[in-house]
Amino acid sequence: MKDNRVNKLAKVAIVAAIYAVLTVAIAPISYGAIQFRLSEVMTLLAFIDPLYIPGLVLGCAISNLFSPLGIMDVIVGTAATFLSLYMINRSRNLFVATLWPTLFNGFIIGGELYFLLKLPFWLTSAQVAFGEFVVVTIIGYPLFKVILSNKSILNALKVSKSDLQQQG
Repeated sequence: MKDNRVNKLAKVAIVAAIYAVLTVAIAPISYGAIQFRLSEVMTLLAFIDPLYIPGLVLGCAISNLFSPLGIMDVIVGTAATFLSLYMINRSRNLFVATLWPTLFNGFIIGGELYFLLKLPFWLTSAQVAFGEFVVVTIIGYPLFKVILSNKSILNALKVSKSDLQQQG
């Protein structure tokens, strides 16, 4: 039983670390109105198992500490990611799940950039949404279709014992 808890904690910690490192490593394109945060593809792990949500939220919060927007991005950006992860986990279809980060980050981060940097709201929201769509839907959807169809990879990624959601 204790080994199972340690295994879960380790997987969640590894996900948080990978998300943060991937984001900070490509910092010029991870922040701002035009962003391609490649780590966002990892948000689809929440489709596989809800226990990835804390690690992804933590990874996002850590990476947002390095944002030019500072603590506001830690709060606002991490909240947008949490909402996306929650909805990804609630989704029954993988394609639909890939759209939540586009919607939430587009509007929430677009609004944050509008209020803090006085960037045009609709253009900025569209730019952020476009980056999310490219990373999570165009790259993430086919990648996770392969993951979901491979039982050995899927079993390795599964943290909890809950039933898998219907594969989209």
